[in-house]
Amino acid sequence: MPSEHAQLALSHLRDPSDFKWYVIPLLVIVLYIYHDQIGRKNYSVVFAGLALWGMDWFNETWNSLIFHFTGYAPAWAAPGDTAYLILIGLNIEICFMFAILGIVTTVMLPPKEAKILGVPNRWFFAVFFSALAVFIEYMLNYVDALTWDYSWWNRSAPWLIFLLGYFPFFVVAYWVHDMKCIKRQAAAVGAILGFDAICVIAFGSAGWI
Repeated sequence: MPSEHAQLALSHLRDPSDFKWYVIPLLVIVLYIYHDQIGRKNYSVVFAGLALWGMDWFNETWNSLIFHFTGYAPAWAAPGDTAYLILIGLNIEICFMFAILGIVTTVMLPPKEAKILGVPNRWFFAVFFSALAVFIEYMLNYVDALTWDYSWWNRSAPWLIFLLGYFPFFVVAYWVHDMKCIKRQAAAVGAILGFDAICVIAFGSAGWI
């Protein structure tokens, strides 16, 4: 039987009646940020942003599959107020946030060879932003905006949230950002988003997510 949090999220899942008008200006902001970076020819930043966004879609997909196969709960659910719940743990607000998070966290990167406290800066920032994201999730969980029903994914066990929930996002985003060839960046991002699309279409058609 689904958990209380899962049942609440399911009651909102892809319900168009939840629509709120603030979605439109949020979309415009996301588009403006990407347009601005493209106008500045910061293509590495754009690809990094898309790579991180794609990594989140991958996580949100397997999170939905956990709920499908357990019938109890996903690793995380988003049962709170939203303008649209896309997947059981992904609402439109989270989706827009991840769409620009990669850009926000790469525009501030120093040159690749620079070190911070003796640590290569890419690894330093990947750890720092992952830890910050986990802390923010704690706050969201505290107000039941993001809920956890498993002992292995909650405030007393943050390591999986860190290692699976965020760290790979930033590692992949910075890896794509530092590729020297724009064709390689496009291929990497295309592979990530293409795999996401295949999973969403296949599992969605099967009614699994």
